[in-house]
Amino acid sequence: MEGVLLDTYGRVATDLRVSLTDRCNLRCTYCMPEEGLQWLARPDLLTDDEIVRLVRIAVTGFGVTDVRFTGGEPLLRPGLVGIVERCAALTPRPRLSLTTNGIGLARTAEALRAAGLDRVNVSLDTLDAATFRTLTRRDRHADVLAGLAAAAAAGLAPVKVNAVLMRGLNDTEAPALLRWAVEHGYELRFIEQMPLDAQHGWQRSGMVTADEILASLRAHVRLTPEGAPARGSAPAERWLVDGGPARVGVIASVTRPFCRACDRTRLTADGQVRNCLFAREESDLRGPLRAGATDAEVAALWRAAMWGKKAGSGLDDPRFRQPDRPMSAIGG
Repeated sequence: MEGVLLDTYGRVATDLRVSLTDRCNLRCTYCMPEEGLQWLARPDLLTDDEIVRLVRIAVTGFGVTDVRFTGGEPLLRPGLVGIVERCAALTPRPRLSLTTNGIGLARTAEALRAAGLDRVNVSLDTLDAATFRTLTRRDRHADVLAGLAAAAAAGLAPVKVNAVLMRGLNDTEAPALLRWAVEHGYELRFIEQMPLDAQHGWQRSGMVTADEILASLRAHVRLTPEGAPARGSAPAERWLVDGGPARVGVIASVTRPFCRACDRTRLTADGQVRNCLFAREESDLRGPLRAGATDAEVAALWRAAMWGKKAGSGLDDPRFRQPDRPMSAIGG
């Protein structure tokens, strides 16, 4: 089982994203329709034991160092704390993080920290409760703020905040969001809206770009780029705010793809390997697991899936087609 997750372009995957569920308690306009989606049936989901086994194969067999639990909304997974605890007990111990909408984090942050979670990324697109209702179709703004405060109090640091700007809804809020994040000690990340909505309604022309975001910030603060060495393989370009130490990042998946440095591999909640967020193909691990495959056999399938990774996401190609599955089913 010794080896790494290598592709034909020499990239090595050391960052594993694990989706724990496709369900979500929000209905963000850039992700899914108001009525929600057809969720995966419980028997189709990986069990807790299967998740931990696959994480173990990744960590001990491939040298994966970072594991992030995603969804849907991972806090909706009943066994989340136990999964974190078991993954934190692996040797070598991976860094463990969680991407969440923050709803429910106020009551679980302490338990997750005690189980071994290192940090969280919380999605929050607006500081205005009414705009939040419009964007998410739910009245849960106060719950997200409470979750952020609880994460910081529990020591899940750095607490990162992910924000997507939507034209005509919250596209003027970038400076206010940054001021608020700096005041609270959170690290803010703006993310370009990506073509991963279930409705397939994304339009390049309607997207708020990284350049627009940076221009709006520069009208209020001084931004000093950290540069490529500090970025490494991270998806976010980062800037010091007014000389630091506060920082802000922009993940420009569409206008400034970072595919050449990509170090990620993904598992969906139903046990499919995705070698790229925008891939249109998946490789099944759940079936072989349940059919009695050994760790070595599962590892070989995983390696083969990553070996076929393309040079880039294809977002800059006019013929680009969205994946059939939306973000909630793929995992962040």
